Amino acid sequence: MTQKKVKLDLEAFSCSICLDLLKDPVTIPCGHSYCMNCIKTHWDAQGRGKIHSCPQCRKTFTPRPVLEKNVLLAELVEQLKKTGLQAAPAHHCYAGPEDVACDVCTGRKLKATKSCLSCLASYCEKHLQPHYDAAPLKKHRLVAPSKKLQENICSRHDEVMKIFCRTDQQSICYLCSMDEHQGHETVPAAAERTEKQKELEVRRLNIQQRIQDREKDVKLLQQEVEAINGSADKAVEGSKKIFNKLIRLIQKRSSDVKQQVRSQQETEVSRVKELQEKLEQEIAELKRKDAELEQLSHTEDHNQFLHNYPSLSALSESTHSSSINIGPLRYFEDVTAAVSETREKLQDILREEWTNISLTVTEEDVLLSPSEPKTRAGFLKYSSEITLDTNTANRYLLLSEGNRKVTLMEQQQFYSDHPDRFTEWFQVLSRESLTGRCYWEVEWSGVGVEVAVAYKNTERQCRFGMNDKSWSLYSESYYYTFSHNKVHTVLSGPQSSRVGVYLDHRAGILSFYSISETMTLLHRVQTTFTQPLYAGVWISGLDGTAEFSKLQ
Repeated sequence: MTQKKVKLDLEAFSCSICLDLLKDPVTIPCGHSYCMNCIKTHWDAQGRGKIHSCPQCRKTFTPRPVLEKNVLLAELVEQLKKTGLQAAPAHHCYAGPEDVACDVCTGRKLKATKSCLSCLASYCEKHLQPHYDAAPLKKHRLVAPSKKLQENICSRHDEVMKIFCRTDQQSICYLCSMDEHQGHETVPAAAERTEKQKELEVRRLNIQQRIQDREKDVKLLQQEVEAINGSADKAVEGSKKIFNKLIRLIQKRSSDVKQQVRSQQETEVSRVKELQEKLEQEIAELKRKDAELEQLSHTEDHNQFLHNYPSLSALSESTHSSSINIGPLRYFEDVTAAVSETREKLQDILREEWTNISLTVTEEDVLLSPSEPKTRAGFLKYSSEITLDTNTANRYLLLSEGNRKVTLMEQQQFYSDHPDRFTEWFQVLSRESLTGRCYWEVEWSGVGVEVAVAYKNTERQCRFGMNDKSWSLYSESYYYTFSHNKVHTVLSGPQSSRVGVYLDHRAGILSFYSISETMTLLHRVQTTFTQPLYAGVWISGLDGTAEFSKLQ
């Protein structure tokens, strides 16, 4: 009973983390005790600033408790050590399912502390002692406990495999070397290990060098990220200030126009009112004269009438009516028209400059540029909404479906004159400029269609692909032709009524694909684009159509 009680006491004074007697015991707020180093290490692993918990009851503490040595518990542990009643092993010394068991122990086996490669057995601390005391056993090679000792035994001859066959690259026993491995290049396993160890060290050095190189690369990339972020923040702040100044300038001009209009309004209203007052005075005078004449006209005495008639004052001539010329009531419409014209010019400038700004942003140097997608789903990540520009459309082209579809008509359409309009060929360009990475698809019908990209300043009398400012793929029912700068290349590929176009402007990549159930590359261009590009189509044959698809 006494021995059993001591065992219970030993377990009560053991740390549940290291499973040994408490060292520098500390008691945390929930009442459980641990070695000071064990609980510190446990909480350090949970991370700073996070909630800390008890390994046994899982109670949490915030903030992290301050650890103080439990003096009373430390003294009890020391007294327990001095009793000398620790021979009986605690339960945590027995081998569990995941442990390597001592091969010598009978009954319930203890954990092995070492395995012997010579004996091919594992030993607990007690049964390992002869390897430290007996001279012949001291030469045995001891290693960490291992469950794979039997793998060192030849399954055919039941002998320890101490030889390595370089011919077959496998471990063998000495009987194997005289049997099926006779004549092979064999060396002691230790010698082969030495050679392989040298190779391993070389490989490790290579790996460590690569690690150092990659760490340098990571550091460079981090510096690049910081530089990009700093430059972007500076650009955003600078452009914000510039746009704010532009907004204030526009607001000032708006205020100036308002002030000038109001001032002119006051001047003109004053002038008109002054003339109005003079006319009203003249009307009053005329009414008075008319009343005198009416009164005289009713005089029945002829002599009296003739006597009074000469005394009437002569009617003065009007000096105002002939100078008044009332025009259409559009006094300040010219001002509105002028402001509207300024707005349109400003919009054109901003649209043009925005293209340049956007191109400048997307052409910023980037260390890592994604490769061209391999699947249609990958391409769809870069899908672009394309609409057509009526100012570029040939007059025989009808735009519909929100300016995404174009049809070649027999009759001319009513388009206003514009310098961007194509006049010789049935062509049209997109409204959107294309920079960065873009992808779009064109569904066509009819005789044939030419899917193209071009600079905005491409010649308006020139067909796509016939100059150095445009690249085009012509698709018919039987063949494809790629054209650029008057050079034509006939292509082979599955025929389809849908053509996909991928553009990586910065990388200078332009690819055309045949789209059906599969996606087949027809032609790829690698060049340098110096301006923003615009999507375009040319229609062959009446009632032929081409529609820029809405991609999901």
